Amino acid sequence: MRNGLSAAAFVPVTASLPELAKASKRCEGCDLYRNATQTVFGEGPKNAPVFLVGEQPGDREDIAGQPFVGPPGRMLDQALSDAGIDRNVVYVTNAVKHFKFEERGKRRLHKKPNAAEIKACHPWLEAELNAVKPRIVVAMGATATPAPAGRNVQLTRDRGKFLPYPSAEALLVTIHPSFLLRMPDRDIKEREYNRFVEDFKLVNDRLKQSA
Repeated sequence: MRNGLSAAAFVPVTASLPELAKASKRCEGCDLYRNATQTVFGEGPKNAPVFLVGEQPGDREDIAGQPFVGPPGRMLDQALSDAGIDRNVVYVTNAVKHFKFEERGKRRLHKKPNAAEIKACHPWLEAELNAVKPRIVVAMGATATPAPAGRNVQLTRDRGKFLPYPSAEALLVTIHPSFLLRMPDRDIKEREYNRFVEDFKLVNDRLKQSA
């Protein structure tokens, strides 16, 4: 990636979510746009109380142009439901808006975005946060965690805690649902899924307390 690039030049100064989504389609803030099918912008209601941040779109999301529509998205939907949170009142997005991958035969395998690519895409995330003004931000996964936090946040240390955050009442960090899909051991997977649900139950309880 060329040094010094950022999405900032492509982000409208003041814009609604539909206007931001439209503008994001033209983003060339980093070199990831060159190989991705399209920009995958966030989705959800304007005043969503919960704002979920994943890492980056996957293969299914890149093709569909929507966040969390593949297997991790179905896992997320189930966890939200089990925690008593309606997906329809949640805004979902990713720290990086283009799919980064490496080709393996006919398959496109996920490749982790680097720090420069995450930083380059951060203006889009800031614009989404300013437009939605959520009450709770949930960062899912190691790549997503530092982007919305803007501070020294560690997933293993800070998971399950409500942390101060300037754009919302609180920030909570948890795992990405794709982490669960990679677990081969059924018992460990079930235990970790239950813990994932418990993280969202904390969010639901916080919403009820401050309603």
